[in-house]
Amino acid sequence: MVSVQDAFSILKNNLPESKEVDYSLLQARKHVLSQNLYSPINMPPFRQSAMDGFALCLHDGLEYEIIGEIKAGDTHQVELIPGQAIKIFTGAAVPNSAQAVIQIEKVSVKGNVLQLEEHPKSGLNIRPIGEQNSKGDLALEKSSVLNAASIGFLAGLGFTSVKVYKKPSVGILITGNELVKPGNDLEYGKVYESNGIMLHTALKDAYFDEVTMYEVNDDFENTKNKLQQALSENEVVLVSGGISVGDYDFVAQALKELEVETLFYKVNQKPGKPLFAGKLKDKIVFALPGNPAACLTCFYVYVLPTLTILSGNAANFNQTSQNRLTHSFSVNNSRCQFLKAAVIGDNVTILSHQNSSMLNTFSIANALVYLPDGTYEIEKDSKVDIYHI
Repeated sequence: MVSVQDAFSILKNNLPESKEVDYSLLQARKHVLSQNLYSPINMPPFRQSAMDGFALCLHDGLEYEIIGEIKAGDTHQVELIPGQAIKIFTGAAVPNSAQAVIQIEKVSVKGNVLQLEEHPKSGLNIRPIGEQNSKGDLALEKSSVLNAASIGFLAGLGFTSVKVYKKPSVGILITGNELVKPGNDLEYGKVYESNGIMLHTALKDAYFDEVTMYEVNDDFENTKNKLQQALSENEVVLVSGGISVGDYDFVAQALKELEVETLFYKVNQKPGKPLFAGKLKDKIVFALPGNPAACLTCFYVYVLPTLTILSGNAANFNQTSQNRLTHSFSVNNSRCQFLKAAVIGDNVTILSHQNSSMLNTFSIANALVYLPDGTYEIEKDSKVDIYHI
């Protein structure tokens, strides 16, 4: 059995290198850039109107002759002489001969005569060429996470694809003769299967979309074959249940026969003691406890950081913060604990129903409070370490 910190170190030292792929902008959503991107154009690429109004070739008077209009997207170029104006719309190209754009609300128009109230300043309401960035400027740095705004920004610069770090494909293998799919009748001795959809949802919440589900009953050959299939089709495999030492827990034996190297088995923590981590070449395997709350705890503490690092993020396994406990708490445990908790602002409250099989309070938790093993009292308002989930 290893400590939590040892488990973190072992995982960190055994993760394969992140893989680089070329994705379309839409595919690249929530991926990490694997290289710096430089702007291929000026943005805006022309002098652009920031308002609906009139582009003016300035002169000493307050009256201007209107000679036409320019809409956004028009490609014809107009030459104005002093005292002339042209109606213009937001985003349209401002003629090089115009020095200002006056808002439509600040003028009066009679026929083709434009009347101003005051002389505008040169450059008014004109976005200069390269105002946002110039050709050759660094547009986005390597390691940037691509969100909707950054993808829109890149599209505006003319990019259609980018090089990013690939998010790992994940296989989820569900084991257990006692499991019944929700929607079916629940016979005596059976329970509804929840870990599969729970893990799948947690992965989706973290933007891991390439997920495949596998199911197997408690039979050695079936377990081995399904596990082999999952390993061949995915980069990370999560097994739910079957890792303990019962007569019908076949996962450990199947992993051994498939030559999966054990990184660690059992962690000195509660819940989640029977956690297994292993690797097969560049594949990572986690065998998670079958109890739902223990399964989800191990996912947030070990699996999600692993997936995040493999996706090219500068993350680590021990990203805790300290929050003030709203109540006193007694600790009497030979293992460290991860306790379901609710964080509001700087304060944290440890919730009830901490049993490893219970998800009811996990559903309202947004953090796990980490408490070292031992026998001690934590006073109200003390700072405790938390993992945000």
